[in-house]
Amino acid sequence: MNQEIAGIRINYSKKSLLEADVAADPIIQFNRWWQEAIESQILEVNAMTLATADANGIPDARIVLLKGVSEKGFVFFTNYESRKGKELQANAHACLVFFWKELERQVRIMGPVARVSEAESDAYFYSRPAGSQIGAMASPQSTVIPNREFLDQQTKSITDSIAGGQDIVRPTHWGGYQVAPVSVEFWQGRPSRLHDRLRYTLQEDLLWKIERLAP
Repeated sequence: MNQEIAGIRINYSKKSLLEADVAADPIIQFNRWWQEAIESQILEVNAMTLATADANGIPDARIVLLKGVSEKGFVFFTNYESRKGKELQANAHACLVFFWKELERQVRIMGPVARVSEAESDAYFYSRPAGSQIGAMASPQSTVIPNREFLDQQTKSITDSIAGGQDIVRPTHWGGYQVAPVSVEFWQGRPSRLHDRLRYTLQEDLLWKIERLAP
């Protein structure tokens, strides 16, 4: 089996990534690649790995969904009391990774993390389908629960209360985070594993330095 795994490989050859072709600002460059990814009809194009570490430096990672991007950074939403929320409270830095295999591309984003405003969390929360709103209210995310029935009962209880006239209210422990990039790497697959890697690093003058990394 190990021999079969070791033999899995793809020779990337669709595109290249040259310094002359990229924007001076990584957010602009990200938006270019994002638009190409959208046009390629990639399933869940906004899925990204969120890597965090706790106060002892022990790493953790999971897939979350990008819900906003601007010159300020990249936004996702979650339960502040979840494992990722507690890790970000202890160590407010993270790395995001997009992998768009259909385009043979990766984007890595590193930077400090802060909560978005309550108004922004409210705006996104109330834009979600009712079922997702109820789910956020019902789930004590990342904690041990006795069984599936416990979660189903929590959901039913909240659903019944809402049917009886109770308003849906965003839980105070649920909201958004923004990763403010200080380093952004664009990775384009190339033949023979000689990939193109361009890294943007934020300088003290708030301008971006672009460097090529060896694959």
